[in-house]
Amino acid sequence: MQYGIRTYVDDMDDAVMNDYVAWPERLYLIGTDNRIAYAGKHGPYGFSPKELKAAIDHITR
Repeated sequence: MQYGIRTYVDDMDDAVMNDYVAWPERLYLIGTDNRIAYAGKHGPYGFSPKELKAAIDHITR
């Protein structure tokens, strides 16, 4: 995927994971309004790259 958006990854202290209740693993998309635009299911088996791509496409139109 080639998008001109910032990507963030949690540090080893898991502060973001704890704030967003993202355990064990989860994909989130935060909109330009700093609200959750997409919250994927728990991974790794619940990951849906197609859903995430659709959400990215929707907010970058």
